[in-house]
Amino acid sequence: MDLDVFVAAHQAEWQRLSDLSARRRLTGEEADELVTLYQRATGHLAQLQSAAPDPTLEGRLTTLVARARSAVTGSRTASWRDIGRYYTVSFPAALYRSRRWWLPIAVISVLASALIAWWLATHPEVRDTLVTSDQLRDLTRPGGQYETYYTDRPASSFAAQVWTNNAWIAAQCLVYGVLPGIPILWVLFQNVINLGVGLGLMAAAGRLPLFLGLLLPHGLLELTAVFVAAGLGLRLGWTLVSPGPRLRRTALAEEGRATIGMAIGLATVLFVSGILEAFVTPSPLPTWARIAIGVVAEVLFLLYALVLGRHAAAQGELGDVAESDREDRQPVAA
Repeated sequence: MDLDVFVAAHQAEWQRLSDLSARRRLTGEEADELVTLYQRATGHLAQLQSAAPDPTLEGRLTTLVARARSAVTGSRTASWRDIGRYYTVSFPAALYRSRRWWLPIAVISVLASALIAWWLATHPEVRDTLVTSDQLRDLTRPGGQYETYYTDRPASSFAAQVWTNNAWIAAQCLVYGVLPGIPILWVLFQNVINLGVGLGLMAAAGRLPLFLGLLLPHGLLELTAVFVAAGLGLRLGWTLVSPGPRLRRTALAEEGRATIGMAIGLATVLFVSGILEAFVTPSPLPTWARIAIGVVAEVLFLLYALVLGRHAAAQGELGDVAESDREDRQPVAA
């Protein structure tokens, strides 16, 4: 094979294939032409490899065929636009659409924790079944375990530990949605018990204001993220029971992608709460200032979820991937 003649004969086709592969949108005729040229180029590559191997030309054709294959099969790479779309459209839309799940969960959990705290604070016989008087003193005294928990480790490592732990809890809630929901209720129950016991023991020791001053700067955002994860997981579980007008497999695919995709957004929220817990909660700022920072962070999140999310949902967004990246669906009768 004369390589110069071979290249001269097919150079125009290869250039045309390269041009079509680089385009974002193609007409029907151009798409057909792309497929035809791709098939020819693969044949040219095989012919070159068997008859007259040339490393330079072979590498050039291999790259061209790989790019054309990506264009033909519709694969694409992620871009900064995808990240921006996730945080401005997909994540807030999913938060808003699931609000009827996580908002009631938040209210019920807080009320249940408050009830447990009141019960422990006002019933010494119940406290005695949980901790001895010495243990209670060690937990609640000035410089005790509840207070030094936020300061006995370097802030950076503490933030990483808190973030990892909370992100794992949120991820569990999201994944447990496929079971439908029973493990999520257990996670919520443990969360309610831990919060209620801490509040109750500190209230019994007369140190509730201090405990709230340590909890609220980061706890508002942290607990909200856990409630959101639980709500998303429970909604996914309910999709198994009641998929609505969609086919069950279609509903599970859409809601599953939206739910699992929320792990990234919730990890971001929990990262912020971890920073607050490591650097704001134990800081020398006045208690009112630390609580104010936590309240501002919580309000900003709620505005993000309920205002920006409402706008995104009104545009038909489900929290799923972009419509162009979803599979085609065959119309079915409701």
